[in-house]
Amino acid sequence: MLIMKAVVIEQYGGKDELKLKELDIPKIREDQVLIEMHATSINPVDWKIREGYLKDAIPFEFPVILGWDAAGVIAKKGNKIENFNVGDRVFARPETSANGTYAEYIATEETLLAKIPDNISFEEAASIPLATLTAWQCLVDIGSLINGEKVLIHAGAGGVGSMAIQLAKSLGAFVATTGSEKNEKFLKDLGADLVINYEKQAFEKELKNYDLVFDTLGGDIQNKSYMVLKEGGKLVTIVNQPDEKIASKYGVKASFHMLIPNGSQLIEIAKLLKNGKLKPIVGQVFEFSEKGLQDAHALSETHHTKGKIVIKIK
Repeated sequence: MLIMKAVVIEQYGGKDELKLKELDIPKIREDQVLIEMHATSINPVDWKIREGYLKDAIPFEFPVILGWDAAGVIAKKGNKIENFNVGDRVFARPETSANGTYAEYIATEETLLAKIPDNISFEEAASIPLATLTAWQCLVDIGSLINGEKVLIHAGAGGVGSMAIQLAKSLGAFVATTGSEKNEKFLKDLGADLVINYEKQAFEKELKNYDLVFDTLGGDIQNKSYMVLKEGGKLVTIVNQPDEKIASKYGVKASFHMLIPNGSQLIEIAKLLKNGKLKPIVGQVFEFSEKGLQDAHALSETHHTKGKIVIKIK
């Protein structure tokens, strides 16, 4: 068997559980490609799984390779692959499994792939799939956001928020977002029409009659968010199942969404990247090593990142 390097966890715990190991390169099915990985990125779900917070919802057998953003080159393809070739630069949000993307090679289905536009680097491409598909599905599929509507996007400087602002603007929406004073210019440059400085302002007192709230924070923020919606408005959250009684009290709809990997949507996102309507926001790049992954996880756990944390593999 051919061998690759991967960063794995063999038990739940702190960032020190991330260990560099040598494993077999995955075998592909006829409907899969083998991607030689050039970059991946960190998402909060990575360290939540590592800590064991999601072990009941996502039961894995060890060892577990974390990571669910892939950017690289097709090294091998199965017999049923029709739209991609060996050598293509591709990115994907693979299915959630114990064989993630902190590795030199991954296997994934053709239906989850998109080609990386020529104007986008591997590091930039790695920052896109999970965060941008999440934003797309919450704003477009569930939120049904259209031109002229008003949306509040919480935590606009984060990985998901920074993509959501840009997507909402591409749809023609008026975008308000929450952020710190130091990130105000950054958020305006992304396209935000109004930035609420959460350190000095209460968003629920500043905003009203909004069509949609995209909640990435949960808790008290989620509960206060109902106050800014107009009757019949929508709240979409990626944190927890919202309280239907509270939503009913305000006369709005509230729903929880967990990302569904989707290659056709990623192809549409690639078109926005190609024409400049969507720009990747890479906050920091770490090396592919035990220390690199450990430091990247530590940064993600602070909840104060700008854009995405990327791991350069090749």
